[in-house]
Amino acid sequence: MNWQPILEHIQTATGSAFKTESIHAVAGGDINSAFRLQSKDTAYFVKLNQINRLDMFVAEAEGLSELAAAKTLRIPSPIVFEKSTEHAFLVLEYIEFDTSGKNSGRQLGQQLALLHQIPQAYFGWHRNNTIGSTPQENTRCEDWPEFWRTQRLQLQLTLAAGNGYGSRLQTTGAKLCESIAVFFDGYRPRPALLHGDLWGGNTATDKAGNPVIFDPACYYGDKEADIAMTELFGGFGRDFYAAYQEISPLDPGYATRKTLYNLYHILNHLNLFGGGYLRQAEDMITSLLSEIR
Repeated sequence: MNWQPILEHIQTATGSAFKTESIHAVAGGDINSAFRLQSKDTAYFVKLNQINRLDMFVAEAEGLSELAAAKTLRIPSPIVFEKSTEHAFLVLEYIEFDTSGKNSGRQLGQQLALLHQIPQAYFGWHRNNTIGSTPQENTRCEDWPEFWRTQRLQLQLTLAAGNGYGSRLQTTGAKLCESIAVFFDGYRPRPALLHGDLWGGNTATDKAGNPVIFDPACYYGDKEADIAMTELFGGFGRDFYAAYQEISPLDPGYATRKTLYNLYHILNHLNLFGGGYLRQAEDMITSLLSEIR
């Protein structure tokens, strides 16, 4: 491919000449192609996708910038986003990762708790973005259960119906959405800035042992939604959860609500990757419905 337009945009954004010595493909997830661009003394991480996906990169860069502005966690700095004749692209600071440091899990728990303690004015965000490659709506809302019902679960259920997943999933899903307020009886979450897609693949540790988070799907929501996803694919370790709770204790109802929050991600995986997630989604809904008295 022709890298010259990307190199020119990097030079314009940084105000410094950048002459590549090597370009290597690196792991970038299921959605984008990713590369490391290396000069003599500087490296950048570059994501590529189709030209019509530029808006996805704009939203990601804005999320990274807002997370960085909170000054609680290390975040890769966005350098520039644009499109060439071939691709949309996002250029980020390249952070050299290392194996997890001795205290990195505990640090991550502490730093995430501090992020979640910063008050926000509403639920939603200033723009829509994506979760994976799925559109994620973030229209401003004052009512958190209503936000989760309409902009998270119902949106995914509608997509699932369009993908051919009807019958039991749609019937039980609609019943759950009608009863969603039950799960917030006596619990009134405050809006917090969320990473939004916080599983182990979107965290790492730098060479100094500092936790790093990346690939966000940011919005303002209940802090429990971030914590729930950390439990979805294996968990973050005992030190992480202990450190988080020391600063920002979780409400007892979290034990049930985490299934409500993770249902969103399982439905999204169903819509992105296919029917292997159908039974899990149906079982989660059945479990939640069993909690309704």
